[in-house]
Amino acid sequence: MHAILGFLPLRLIVSLTLLLSGAWGTLAIYFQGPFQSARPLLWLACTVWAVLSMAALVLLWTRQGPRALAAYALAFTVLYVWWLTIRPSDARNWEPEVSRHISAEIDGSTVTLHNVRNFDWRSETDYTERWETRRYDLNALRSVDMAVSYWMGPAIAHTLVSFGFDDGQGGTEHLVFSIEIRKERGEAFSTTGGFFKQFELSLVAADERDVLRVRTNARGEDVYLYRVAMGRDAARSLFLAYIGKAGALAAQPRFYHTVTANCTTIVYEMARRIVQGLPMDWRLLASGYLPEYLYRIGGLAGRGDLETLRAAGRVTERAKLADHDPQFSQAIRLGIPGMGTEAQP
Repeated sequence: MHAILGFLPLRLIVSLTLLLSGAWGTLAIYFQGPFQSARPLLWLACTVWAVLSMAALVLLWTRQGPRALAAYALAFTVLYVWWLTIRPSDARNWEPEVSRHISAEIDGSTVTLHNVRNFDWRSETDYTERWETRRYDLNALRSVDMAVSYWMGPAIAHTLVSFGFDDGQGGTEHLVFSIEIRKERGEAFSTTGGFFKQFELSLVAADERDVLRVRTNARGEDVYLYRVAMGRDAARSLFLAYIGKAGALAAQPRFYHTVTANCTTIVYEMARRIVQGLPMDWRLLASGYLPEYLYRIGGLAGRGDLETLRAAGRVTERAKLADHDPQFSQAIRLGIPGMGTEAQP
């Protein structure tokens, strides 16, 4: 083995592997180690692993390289087996806004949804908790809109999908699905933690005045709304796909992942089963650029180029002004291309 490691390119590759696996192991221990409530012990465990991996890296370039590599491989195997034992849970002290699962009953074209969130937000921490049961007729589904909420630069955004139903009184009732991290009480989002099983996934069904207004009016996020060009059958299938995803998460919890299981990639995962041939694109990972992706494949309704749609679709200020307006959904859509009327998809 010493002779094999004497081959310089191979030794460089092994060195890089040690460096990356050492960093991964240190972060895995930091986010999921057994000493979360005892920070000095947690930092000690992280330091021990970092020192171990660096020692293996240094010794790799000496005569002790094969033994050091074998010892490190054994230690990493133990660490990875421990990592595999960490499973998502449904029993934690959740924040109220993600504390309940959606459940659905389907009778023909009628879908009865339980635990639709309709909180009245006065601030991010001051709100009236309200959960409702609502019924929707899939034959009355008229529109699909995408909301993109920016909170950390142009590349990072949260994606929500809003379904519009004819309310039978000449208006439209909107229901929004939002795939989010399922935060425990006092927990804050971490992009890095999202790589290391820090959060479970939550699928929220909510009234627009709840789930959009909390972002614009309470959290200070910048929200854009776009009409999606989607046929009736595809829109209905996407709605039912969300229902199916909600049932799957209730039956089997799943971890959020910053890249592979987030609000945008899961929407794509569902939509590609409905609309065949959707191309994979880097903008599905940099979720802030999702409108560019949809525009490129002809997925946005309304006349004008992308900048026109983007400028008209910025609803942040309109949402602030429509704060307590019972016609919140109608008020924020004024002037958005393709939304002059709630046309059938």
